[in-house]
Amino acid sequence: MDEERNHELKAKLVLNDGTVFKGYGFGVPNKTVGEVVFNTGMVGYTESLSDPSYRGQILCFTYPLIGNYGVPEFKLKDKYNLPIAFESESIQVSGVIVNEVCEKPSHWASKITLDEWLKQNRVSGIYGIDTRELTKKIRVHGVMMSILEVSKKPSSDDSLIKNLEDNLNYGDINFVEEVSVKQPVKYGEGDNKVVLIDCGVKLNIIRELLRRGLKVIRVPYDTSSKDILDYQPRGVLVSNGPGDPKLCTKTVKTVSELFDEGIPMLGICLGTQIIGLALGGDTYKLKYGHRGQNKPCIDLGTLRSYVTSQNHGYAINPKSLKGTGLKPWFVNADDKTIEGLKHMNGRCLSVQFHPEASPGPHDTEYVFDEFLNILERYTSG
Repeated sequence: MDEERNHELKAKLVLNDGTVFKGYGFGVPNKTVGEVVFNTGMVGYTESLSDPSYRGQILCFTYPLIGNYGVPEFKLKDKYNLPIAFESESIQVSGVIVNEVCEKPSHWASKITLDEWLKQNRVSGIYGIDTRELTKKIRVHGVMMSILEVSKKPSSDDSLIKNLEDNLNYGDINFVEEVSVKQPVKYGEGDNKVVLIDCGVKLNIIRELLRRGLKVIRVPYDTSSKDILDYQPRGVLVSNGPGDPKLCTKTVKTVSELFDEGIPMLGICLGTQIIGLALGGDTYKLKYGHRGQNKPCIDLGTLRSYVTSQNHGYAINPKSLKGTGLKPWFVNADDKTIEGLKHMNGRCLSVQFHPEASPGPHDTEYVFDEFLNILERYTSG
């Protein structure tokens, strides 16, 4: 922020290993608990902060200056009536960590500052800390729970640590039920229908489906297979979302039953993990996850490498796929973790990355075309 700014609000970030970062506060004065994670992307902070997959997490941006192009109006929408610069209707993160936050943004679409947007959404942020040091700590020790306090007079370190110890761990909370729609929502026209199981879907996923002429029926995460089949969809998409996939027991059961019915399916991010669990596989938590816009993935069929946008903290255990009929489709070029699956029956595929980008590269948008090809191959119009 501007050096002349009155640093009225102080801020503390306390990790569960006792590490304390002291800085300045922006957004609203508050005390919030969440899992600290980092994102290496250079742009797209409005999309990232409104991504439901970040629910329950305090997000650290590794790029040193955030907020320089401001925040546009939510009412700026496309022809599908979806907001252009946001992935949901509000900020989803529990807190924000930046090295420097811009107070005077410059962009033709900017209407408010990042600070003002956080205030509108009752979210707290900390700036003026060494985000490189924090990121290095997470890479070495893994993600950890933390408490962020923004106040004129922050509490003592000991009291904040005690407050942190009294809260649940990230992996114990089913955040999917918080971010999923409560009632079905329909987008588009016609009879070319797909059902989208909303575990915390990004709006650009819906946009990519609409662009391909599909009518989208977005249903709550706990919708039964019977209710989904009543829509007579040509296929089902299991969306991205936050938290431990093993807590999504109702969704896993539904997906297992839909698979047995032969319904074509596409899973994205959390959707990949849910499909894996539904078909008998297993998942595990990554040390610090994959969150950024330049993650390289290799298509095992063509051996071509793609640059992908990612945001996930869990992955499929490759050893657990034996007997499931699922085979790895993509692997991460850095750590060789599974980044995509295909089933031997040809009706089910999934990717751990985000083919819809937003933010990020559009290299893998063709995944939606692969899904469309499956719908055309196995179902009638």
